[in-house]
Amino acid sequence: MQDQPTAIELVDIVADFIRNHAMPQLQGHAAFHARVAANALDIVKRELEIAPKANAEELGRLRGLLRRDGTLDELNRELCADIERGDVTLDTPGLAEHLWQITLTKLAIDQPNYSGYTRALEESL
Repeated sequence: MQDQPTAIELVDIVADFIRNHAMPQLQGHAAFHARVAANALDIVKRELEIAPKANAEELGRLRGLLRRDGTLDELNRELCADIERGDVTLDTPGLAEHLWQITLTKLAIDQPNYSGYTRALEESL
């Protein structure tokens, strides 16, 4: 068992330090790079929060689509090969939903304020 703080808490603390303590004292390129670093830490935090559940759900969908077991990487490679060969198309039941869910997850991690993402979430309610 891991003691506190958790990885998510540590990433959050460092991002907060960069934004609220370091950046106000920086100018020019150094301030820009600090902002990039803080944003990268935000992405890492969201990845730590979202990816475990999302990866498990993705693996379940892939197992259903491909009707076999394997790792997430193996099944993703197989799905890509099946799509490339034309064995799986958007007419394949479940594929469009699977691709949409992957897209939403990637946006939730990388660009959660992206207007298209927030609109898609609003429309799904």
